[in-house]
Amino acid sequence: MRRGNLKIRLLIGLAIIAFAFVRKCSNKQENPYTGRVQNIDITSDQEIAIGLQSAPQMAAQHGGLHPDDRLQAIVDAVGNKLVQNSIARETPYRYDFHLLADDRTINAFALPGGQIFITMALYSKLENESQLAGVLGHEIGHVIGRHSAERIAETNFWKTVSMGASVGADAGGLVNGIGQNTLLKNGRGDELESDELGVLFMLKAGYNPEELIGVMKILKAAAGPNRVPEFKSTHPDPENRIQKIREAIIKYRGR
Repeated sequence: MRRGNLKIRLLIGLAIIAFAFVRKCSNKQENPYTGRVQNIDITSDQEIAIGLQSAPQMAAQHGGLHPDDRLQAIVDAVGNKLVQNSIARETPYRYDFHLLADDRTINAFALPGGQIFITMALYSKLENESQLAGVLGHEIGHVIGRHSAERIAETNFWKTVSMGASVGADAGGLVNGIGQNTLLKNGRGDELESDELGVLFMLKAGYNPEELIGVMKILKAAAGPNRVPEFKSTHPDPENRIQKIREAIIKYRGR
């Protein structure tokens, strides 16, 4: 009887895993704004809802919003200029730009659906408006590239696979750990795609895309000599990003 139960559990587990792979294949769709085929299992409306729900918590983790309305107005103006002069205006996303009070963490990030953040620590390092446009254009690229939605779909896939492995054998924890640990941040490909989109958005809005190279130099200097080697990091090395940015400038300039 125990052998029969084990066989049933194994079959159920295999069925769950097979379902995960079938669902992943059926979720393949072409991004209408980038042309890239992606695994996505949520709608744009769901992306927007996730971003709006998560935004207050993300802001709180960085000391809340910066109190200077004048600086916030500058961020809004540059962000909205990028949106209105690019393909971003044709997307269903709701773009909101937030200057965070955090004056220690040099960072900018985007939530799914259009919620975009830049810390005061990074803002204060920027030398001109074009560099700000480079940062915000890169983050808009993450939204249009649907990078968070891809990570959500991959996480859901690994959760289902883990469930099947747990039913069929005592291996679910390992599979789940692999899935979670590899999907917490944007990958190198996501960063490079967003850099290229950022260059395009800057050009469309009349900003100097060369200043995005300046942003990379700021990030490199902030990381210091002990920065994590590229092969150990989810982000490309700043020098490699600079080279790709130069290639994108050549590609899009004059179009």
